[in-house]
Amino acid sequence: MLLGDGSPTRHLNLLTGHKVKVNLIAMQAEETQNAEAPIEVEELKAPLIRRQVWLECGSQTLAWAESWWNQQEAEHHLQNKDQPIWDSLTKGRSELFREVDGLALVTASWLETKFNQEGPFWSRHYRFFRKEKELTVIREVFNPDLEAWLGPTPRHAL
Repeated sequence: MLLGDGSPTRHLNLLTGHKVKVNLIAMQAEETQNAEAPIEVEELKAPLIRRQVWLECGSQTLAWAESWWNQQEAEHHLQNKDQPIWDSLTKGRSELFREVDGLALVTASWLETKFNQEGPFWSRHYRFFRKEKELTVIREVFNPDLEAWLGPTPRHAL
C-alpha cells in the first residue's frame, strides 16, 4: 500500500470487498503555504485548492487523504467531489505517472479518534504527472485496521 503505484481506493476495494466511499471533509482555497504540506506542493501553480477526505469501506474508515491542486486543474478533474481521484483522472484510460516522494509515521489526536487506535500511523505522499506535468500532490494516512488484510506492520522507525 505504501509504495504501490496502483490506486489506493482500488486496493481498498479489492482487499475489503466493499466499494470505497469518499467522505469529503473540505475542499477550499489554500491562501497561504501550509507549513505542514509536502515540499512538492510548492511546485504547483497557484491559486491552489486543498481537498481532504476520509476513505470508508463498509463501516470502517481505512484512510484519510488530502490533495493539493491548481484551481483550474481541480475544476477540470474533480467535478464529482465524491469520486475517488484515480477514477476522475483515468476517465478515458488516460495515462498517469505516480511518483512516491515520501513515507512517514504520523500522530494526531483527530486521527486516533477517527481510527479508534493510538498512533503513529503510516503515511505517504506522492505526485501524479500527465505528459510530464505535475497534476496534484496527495498525502494519505492509513488505518492500522488494514493489518487484518495485509498482516502486521511495525509502527516505529525502521
